[in-house]
Amino acid sequence: MADCHFWEYLGNAPPMNRAPAANSILRAALPHHLLVNGLVLLVMCLFAGQAGSSPPASLSASGTRSETPMPSLDEQVQDIKSDVLEIAAELRNLEERLLFPSNTQLAIFVSLDLDEGEALELDSIQIQIDGEPAAHHIYSFKELEALRKGGVQRLYTGNIRTGKHRLEVAVAGQTAGGEDFARSESFSFTKEVDPKLVGITLGGQGSGGASIRLGDW
Repeated sequence: MADCHFWEYLGNAPPMNRAPAANSILRAALPHHLLVNGLVLLVMCLFAGQAGSSPPASLSASGTRSETPMPSLDEQVQDIKSDVLEIAAELRNLEERLLFPSNTQLAIFVSLDLDEGEALELDSIQIQIDGEPAAHHIYSFKELEALRKGGVQRLYTGNIRTGKHRLEVAVAGQTAGGEDFARSESFSFTKEVDPKLVGITLGGQGSGGASIRLGDW
């Protein structure tokens, strides 16, 4: 996933939304998911066993046995943590490829494009794909600050068939003058065999209080 600092940098990424077409894939991937969790536990146990084992002995030039210096407990713990985190990242990538194959994957991102001096207080965003609700998000103060500083939000990840589709975007918030606004736009896009990455860009200039633009990434 990801990228130019997607929503993960806030540490509270919204849950991935799965289209109905993903249900069968999810059921097929469930045994693998359980196996993955078991492998992580097994790796942790193996590392723990190695950390508690005695260091190997070696023969010095004089023929006497000498003990190999053993790393400190903190060093062993850090090594184990590093290995487990690396394995977990690889497993997450594998799980995403299983749940969202490239020929059906659709990912939608949100960003702000404000000119200097412009202000846009975004309260919420909601999207529909082909008339079906796909994602809804209410923004916190920290999330808005992150978007204003150039952050990009991953709003939706799911599966759709190839072909033409319709995306409806609705936003609500307050203008620089403190007036409430609600604006919606409808866009069409085409899903090819490759993964489809779509960017929703919100600006401060628009007849309804904000402009909404759609583009490929």
